[in-house]
Amino acid sequence: WDRGEQMPSENLAQRLEALEQSGGGEVFFVIGGSYGLAPAVLKRATWHLGLSRLTLPHQLARVVLLEQLYRAERIRRQERYHK
Repeated sequence: WDRGEQMPSENLAQRLEALEQSGGGEVFFVIGGSYGLAPAVLKRATWHLGLSRLTLPHQLARVVLLEQLYRAERIRRQERYHK
């Protein structure tokens, strides 16, 4: 979704930390297809994360999201991660 919030990895780490600390339950990530997501799905979301302003194939978006979550977790643990 091209209007999702884009942020540096450090901010993503902080956002995930805040979600964990709030005890709000599970976190789900939904990646839309080439036509985006259904309005009902978008309406249920409490937060829209943008991975890139570029259009990414679904499989590549999955890899990018996974890498960003890995990077955020390393930041949260104050572990080194190459740039």
